[in-house]
Amino acid sequence: MKAIVHDTYGSADVLKYVDTARPVPGRGDVLVRVHAAGLDMGVWHLMEGVPYVMRPAIGLRAPKTRGLGTDIAGTVESVGEDVTRFRPGDRVFGTCGGGAFAEYACAREDRLMPIPENLAFEPAAAIPTSAITALQALRDQGRVRAGQQVLVIGAGGGVGTYAVQLAKAFGAEVTGVCSAAKADLVRSIGAAEVVDYTREDFADGRCRYDLIVDTAGNRSLSRLRRALTPRGTLVIVGGEGGGRWLSGLDRQLRTALLAPFARRRLRVVFAFPRESDLRQLAELAGAGRFTPVIDRTFPLSEAPDAIRLLLRGQVRGKAVITVPAG
Repeated sequence: MKAIVHDTYGSADVLKYVDTARPVPGRGDVLVRVHAAGLDMGVWHLMEGVPYVMRPAIGLRAPKTRGLGTDIAGTVESVGEDVTRFRPGDRVFGTCGGGAFAEYACAREDRLMPIPENLAFEPAAAIPTSAITALQALRDQGRVRAGQQVLVIGAGGGVGTYAVQLAKAFGAEVTGVCSAAKADLVRSIGAAEVVDYTREDFADGRCRYDLIVDTAGNRSLSRLRRALTPRGTLVIVGGEGGGRWLSGLDRQLRTALLAPFARRRLRVVFAFPRESDLRQLAELAGAGRFTPVIDRTFPLSEAPDAIRLLLRGQVRGKAVITVPAG
């Protein structure tokens, strides 16, 4: 089968488009014929091997796993003997342990969900990691409630476009922070107000928010806290600062250390896939409560180009890798 692999850490130039063995499902696994795979910043972190503190888990000098990508959508090819929820031919989406950028991938049964009838493979593949992150940020850490004023920083990105839509679905009024190029998009998905961060300062004291979800990671914590109401909550989703040793973890660690001493609630998100979350997202998407925003699709062989575009910040919403039939 065709797949995108990496045998060493580095930029997108180290990726290879090769023939490799088809994975074999275990007893509780599902073998999926991949039709589309979602792209997120986690792919870049694994490709580069940063932050360095995660190298003991992913490989000190070279990656332990050659495959890249976790978000998949496709059809069930075969199932392990302990699998009861799926059968060959079912349309499914969810997360695999790695190697989504390939014609076939194995996933645990509890990491997959039937694709809603109103979704094609590409939008389904764009959901899992980014939408689960947004959901856990809003619901679990942010405790979002109807009627609240919610600010989403990085509202035009992968996690941000879901955070805007899910906050609105929960009954909040949403303000999105993004570049001027993404302003119309952010309005179209439900933001009541849009702030162009290149021209306006959302922390100037004129407006205060019950909940701030920061997916961009380039503003000081003290500045963000000034934009909160007295009982407001700040949720740090990520960020790419902090150098190669800690990368985005730097900001999350500082937030966690400061949280016990702050008057306002400070929270961080380390999102993990859960069957219950994927089920809730499938129900919301099936009911039309949110729509995956896909900027562009790339064939499997051009996955390195998609990663380069993502790193330049030129993706509005999500980029998706499509996998043609072999």
